[in-house]
Amino acid sequence: MTKLPTNNRTRGIHALYAEDPEAADRLLWGREVDPLTRRGFLKRSSLLAMAAAVGGSIPFADRMPGGLIPAALAQSDEPFTLEGKEGLTVLNDRPINAETPAHLLDDDITPAKHMFVRNNGIPPELESIDADTWELEIAGESCENPQTFTIADLKERFEHHTLQLQVECGGNGRSEYVPSASGNQWTTGAVACPTFTGVRLRDVLEACGIKDDAVYIGYYGTDRHASGDPNKEAISRGVPMEKALEDESLIAWAMNDEDIPHLNGYPLRLVCAGWPGSVSGKWLKRIVVRNQKHDGAKMAPPSYSMPKYPVAPGSVVPDEDFETIESMPVKSLVTYPRSGIEHALGESLTVRGHAWAGDLSVEEVHVSIDFGTTWQKADLQPPPNRLAWQRWIATVGFPEPGYYEVWAKATDSEGRSQPMVVPGWNPKGYLNNACHRIAVQVT
Repeated sequence: MTKLPTNNRTRGIHALYAEDPEAADRLLWGREVDPLTRRGFLKRSSLLAMAAAVGGSIPFADRMPGGLIPAALAQSDEPFTLEGKEGLTVLNDRPINAETPAHLLDDDITPAKHMFVRNNGIPPELESIDADTWELEIAGESCENPQTFTIADLKERFEHHTLQLQVECGGNGRSEYVPSASGNQWTTGAVACPTFTGVRLRDVLEACGIKDDAVYIGYYGTDRHASGDPNKEAISRGVPMEKALEDESLIAWAMNDEDIPHLNGYPLRLVCAGWPGSVSGKWLKRIVVRNQKHDGAKMAPPSYSMPKYPVAPGSVVPDEDFETIESMPVKSLVTYPRSGIEHALGESLTVRGHAWAGDLSVEEVHVSIDFGTTWQKADLQPPPNRLAWQRWIATVGFPEPGYYEVWAKATDSEGRSQPMVVPGWNPKGYLNNACHRIAVQVT
């Protein structure tokens, strides 16, 4: 008798074994599926076996993309163990990284306890941080008048701004790529949209003088390299001057009107929304104005870079054929209801979530209950400010009892839509903006 693996993702698989053992073995052990991913692929099994696995009929099974594991079988409710981050799923602890289940991202403004944690290195000890004496240096070869500011100086000398800003890890969704890409196996939860309060990066840079040859900025924080080697930087990335000088690029000391949480960059961080979260440096100590593209840690390919052309899964791509990721792609998330609910036949179901599109805005959001055969337009709200996510809401009905999936698809202001399935594979598993989906059992 085959022994099932002992993780929470095996719920419902016992029924599949009873009906079609070979299909279950392929699902759990075959090369074509990773049991730790939210969206895996397997050879098409019988409708009877699929129905047994999800506990009922699948009315639109003939329209389901070939080999897609039902969302009900790909769920996980693994326990949270990270203090101060209620409900987050911890991916690893050195460095600390944790993501937020989709249903905990339903707030219009992400609470601090539900802000994901993405660290490349070891954060400074909280006890070692004194916000009153913390200093930020502005320097670099293209800075005319290098200066150092305390947080009190920043608050006193420059105008304050509070903006709701979307931050997303470039590898959000990495777990869905096949073959697996290296790095934290994020599902959908490495995204958040809290408010940040601080001063415009532009105002501070202009106070220090920007030379005509300036093309880039770079940041440095006090986080240490994961190896503990004091001679290595954990991460030091940046953005072109055009992005740095946007109204929404902030040097922030507060999140949701309180101190920034320690694991999210207390007491000072950079926020350059709409681009990979790695450009928004935490525990910020130094910003340099450069006359060349910044060359700090994690700036060189393949870090935060994509191939310049489509590549076959598993390909080795030369470093010179990568380009640095800038604006993130259009994306959406179903935040209500929670995946896996039961719903009464004959009653409409309200679904809602958020959508965002990097430097752009979201033009439309559509939802589907028949695996993308037909789509229904959702109501979409404007963002509270540029580079914030947008709330969407829709009401759906189900024609008969059985297993359904609600899919969401956003379209940006330039007409680009999310793909229904995982986009082109890349070596580091970046920029997966495939449609999000939740499971609904209609009874």
